[in-house]
Amino acid sequence: MAISRRAFGVGLLAAGVAGTGGYIAVRDRPEFQGLLGNRTKLFGFIGGEKEAFLADNDVVGALHGYGLDIDSRVAGSVEMVREQALLSQTPAFLWPSSSIMVDIARQSGVKIRNDRVVLNTPVVVYTWQPVVDGLMKTGLVSVTSTGQHQLDLKALLDAVLAGTSWSKLGVDSLYGQARIVSTDPNRSNSGFMFAGLVLSLFAGNIATTAGLDQFGDKAQTIFRNMGFKSPSSGKLFDQYLAGGLGGEPMIVGYENQLVEWIIADPERWRRVQSSSTAKPVVLYPHPTVYSSHPLIVIDESANRLMDALTSPKLQELAWTKHGFRGPLGTATGNADSAIAGLLPAEIDAVLPIPDASVMLALLDKLAA
Repeated sequence: MAISRRAFGVGLLAAGVAGTGGYIAVRDRPEFQGLLGNRTKLFGFIGGEKEAFLADNDVVGALHGYGLDIDSRVAGSVEMVREQALLSQTPAFLWPSSSIMVDIARQSGVKIRNDRVVLNTPVVVYTWQPVVDGLMKTGLVSVTSTGQHQLDLKALLDAVLAGTSWSKLGVDSLYGQARIVSTDPNRSNSGFMFAGLVLSLFAGNIATTAGLDQFGDKAQTIFRNMGFKSPSSGKLFDQYLAGGLGGEPMIVGYENQLVEWIIADPERWRRVQSSSTAKPVVLYPHPTVYSSHPLIVIDESANRLMDALTSPKLQELAWTKHGFRGPLGTATGNADSAIAGLLPAEIDAVLPIPDASVMLALLDKLAA
């Protein structure tokens, strides 16, 4: 049957209206931005522990769905919010590893348009099975009801301050005085967070200016005894794995780092578990501190990145492939079988970090 010109014209108009409406619907849905064929390239600085996450092909693909290409460069969390040499490169966003960095960024003159914690991971201590066996004999390490290892960090710090040997702590396979190593607190967040935890443990509560005056020297001694301190959490973790029991007997890191390493190659983890060599072990300090990962939006175009990172898809990828907990510190997906039982469902002993003024004064003391 022939179609009249009027009917044909009405059909074209209807199709045009539907197409325009569809375009507007897609345009206004951030998760469909990539369907329009235009991607925004965002440059920013990130903590090294998130490098593998943003390089993950599944994560890259999900970000493309939001119309985003991310040009991220690794920098220490403290550096990225304080160093003008980095801030002068006009990043669209900063993604440090502690919520206190938002306050420090403001004090550094950063014009923040938006900020939100998008990931969480507790600060932990990585060591090796022979160390755990010895510390369990002396009561510094215990096993929780759910099978994780818990560290009495204050008792360990007291032993380090006293110059106690590894052998007196039950670890006969190691020579010399007991030590624990973190990253440089003036450059990297895991060292920064550990410094706040150390000071608060000596003070017996969340450290204040009075606590810094009274116990700052003790914290300074702990860090001085570490020797060289890596500028990056990722580099320190790599040194730990490469150095083994003798090279790095005990380091400070993030919970997600071992998880990410296991999930990247589960067969490698099974080989490690079945071998006769010293095995990596994660210890949960009691109490610990949470490393919250806030996205700091400097250019409003990075608001779309915040939408993407808090989406269910990217939150699930962050947990199931990289071990990052969600904004509330809980799991955001089903854990891989390779890490079943490795992580506690919740961290029940968390100490807040001292406020920004105390932490900045502590950094100055540790740098002296």
